[in-house]
Amino acid sequence: MTYSGYIKHSLRWQIMFAVVIAFIAMAVFVFVTMSHSQAFLDRLGGSYETNAALTDFSTKLSETEKAMEDYMKYRTFESIDAYYHWESLSEDAASAFYIPPSTDSVRSKEHTTFEMAISFFSLSRDAVTAQRANNKEAAKTHYERSLQCYAMLQTEIEELNTLLLERNAAIYNENRKNFETLAHVSAIVLICFFLLVFMVIYLSITAITMPLSDISNVAMRIASMDFDVPLFNSQAQDEVGTICRAFDRMIVSIQSYIDKIWEKAAQENELKEKELEMRELYAGAQLRALQNQINPHFLFNTLNTGAQLAMMEGADKTCYFMEQVADFFRYNIQEKGQASTVREELSLVDNFVYIMKVRFGDRLTFIKDIPEGDFNAKLPRMTLQPLVENCIKHGLKGERGKVTLAIRGDVFSTTITISDNGTGFDEQMKQTILTLERPAENNDSTGTGTGLVNVISRLRLYFHRADVFDIQGNEDGGTTFLLRIPNV
Repeated sequence: MTYSGYIKHSLRWQIMFAVVIAFIAMAVFVFVTMSHSQAFLDRLGGSYETNAALTDFSTKLSETEKAMEDYMKYRTFESIDAYYHWESLSEDAASAFYIPPSTDSVRSKEHTTFEMAISFFSLSRDAVTAQRANNKEAAKTHYERSLQCYAMLQTEIEELNTLLLERNAAIYNENRKNFETLAHVSAIVLICFFLLVFMVIYLSITAITMPLSDISNVAMRIASMDFDVPLFNSQAQDEVGTICRAFDRMIVSIQSYIDKIWEKAAQENELKEKELEMRELYAGAQLRALQNQINPHFLFNTLNTGAQLAMMEGADKTCYFMEQVADFFRYNIQEKGQASTVREELSLVDNFVYIMKVRFGDRLTFIKDIPEGDFNAKLPRMTLQPLVENCIKHGLKGERGKVTLAIRGDVFSTTITISDNGTGFDEQMKQTILTLERPAENNDSTGTGTGLVNVISRLRLYFHRADVFDIQGNEDGGTTFLLRIPNV
């Protein structure tokens, strides 16, 4: 399938050019045929012109002889004028028969006729001249001799007319046969010419419309979802070339679109796999938060029962403590999916810190630097609590532990920092955690190793970016966890 011919004109111009050339060729053929036909017709029509001229000459001679007789009898002005008139016409007609002597019978007869006509004119003029001069004897002599010459001239004219009829009949038959031959040849040539013009027009139209057939086949293949079709690569500058180039662009666009669809499908599969991985990590975080061995619903119900019992006995602090613990576990067993808001995560942190302060007392100092706001940015559930727990654990390695949670926000993101005054991370441990490697020596699921890897993995999977979490060292030796949550 190739259509690379370089055509500089439009299809309309090409078709009109082919039609005009065919029309011109046909016009030339018809003109030549008609010219030859007209020539043969002229020959046929002129076959008996000599007989007609001879008859006309005979008629003029007769009028001349009659005018001469009238003048010789009546000597009137009318008759003498008539004589000179017809005599002049007859001489002009006789000049057509001036032919040198020849061995041809017709030519020889024409020569004799011309000579006798000259003699008649001379004798008749002599007779008229003598009559006008009242020379009766000379007039009578010349008149009688002119009549004899006239009679002989008419005989010669009749014989010449017969010879001309025979010759003209032969010429007519020959011309008629030639005309019939020309008609037959013209018919055959006309048929061949029409076949040739038809073939030229057919080949021209085929060359013009063949690319349209290729385009139709490509369109049917594309309609049948077969996009592996070759390109036209047409250089033609007509309408078909424009269509071919448009089809090439369409085919390339479709193939590119299909590649993008496959690429997007692969990305979606990868995202689904990561989502499944995140679900597994989230489930593991929940189970580790509930210490794997405890049924969370049973524990939640038991804590509520204990809180009611403490309230009935008047132990308000114990009741409030157990309620905080129950709220903490209730948040963990809620089936709200994998995402929560920053505000919900902060509430969970408050519950957890209260529990920890009851446990550690004045050894734990928790500071919140949170501006007013709704904090509805989304993030994975159980994200802040493991980080706060990690800071409390490492901050309490000394005498007193200090944990600070601060939030800063702008139109693009919400930044959360959780810092402690502990011993900090060495660089190797920091890189191990940030590269999502689980330290084998750490058995605490919420400690430095596995718990942080779980949180970082879920954050990166959720936001599809690696800069959402960072670990920084403090000047006093502690550690700061930095979260950048996009405001989507």
